[in-house]
Amino acid sequence: VQLVESGGGSVQAGGSLGLSCTASGYTNRCKAWFRQAPGKEREGIASIDDHGNPGVAESVKGRFSISQDGAQNTLYLQMSSLEPEDSAMYYCAACGRDSSCSGTSCYRYMRIYDSWGQGTQVTVTS
Repeated sequence: VQLVESGGGSVQAGGSLGLSCTASGYTNRCKAWFRQAPGKEREGIASIDDHGNPGVAESVKGRFSISQDGAQNTLYLQMSSLEPEDSAMYYCAACGRDSSCSGTSCYRYMRIYDSWGQGTQVTVTS
């Protein structure tokens, strides 16, 4: 599956931003959003499992939400109450054909994702 993110940019602290990820190919699989700040490891922050169940990491719970359209072609990440610490490159990812995940913590298992977008930069200024 091919993934293309869009929607990144610069926003002031406390603001909101929405990211989109357009998928093509076999899209009926678990998906997730990851982010990576300079000098830090890539971290999973939100996912949708094989059955369409969303989940978000504790670090962004209450501020970020993940969703996808009915055709499972577009994955969204809605971010609000943004903080400078949220500044990072944001990536969407899709599970491999031979991988599966059920539950609300699929974002924890980076190894099951084998398709990645090119990333979109989010910068939060104070």
